[in-house]
Amino acid sequence: MSRIPTPATVQDAPAKSQPMLEAVGKQLGVVPNLFRLVATSPAALEGYLGVSGVLAKGGLSAATRERIALAVAEVNGCSYCLSAHSYLAKNLAKLDEAEIKANRDGHSNDAKADVAVHFAAKLAHARGHVSEADVNAVKSAGYSDAQVIEIILDVALNTWTNYLNEALKTEIDFPLVRARDAA
Repeated sequence: MSRIPTPATVQDAPAKSQPMLEAVGKQLGVVPNLFRLVATSPAALEGYLGVSGVLAKGGLSAATRERIALAVAEVNGCSYCLSAHSYLAKNLAKLDEAEIKANRDGHSNDAKADVAVHFAAKLAHARGHVSEADVNAVKSAGYSDAQVIEIILDVALNTWTNYLNEALKTEIDFPLVRARDAA
């Protein structure tokens, strides 16, 4: 059970959050517990959806963003996010089990994506303290300066959801995937 009550329905959430939750429901077909919990703060929900929406319009593919989410969730030991992103990676991004495992290990079976995922995992482990060589490796793999910034923002956004879910013990409403070990 969550340490802060999760609104049971969209109608139980604050009025300012309800239209945003309805939009999530239209997009995903359901409103996962994470969104309903975050809806307790309409400002936090607006910020989360805003950053997520902007990143979806950026230069990284949905598959790469899912790969990054899996790597960061494993680093941070977040079973909620591992469960959610394993489901999304498999069903929306169409990643196979071998790729999902590689992502959780901070890698990818795709050579270009491997560089981005490894960089993302390193960022999460090092709390942002990476070297110039680390940044140059991502750029040398064909990622633009804008995409490097988007990778960093993806890591930050996923770290926030990992911390939120771990701190508040969000009830997992996806097929369960357990984190191996917290960082």
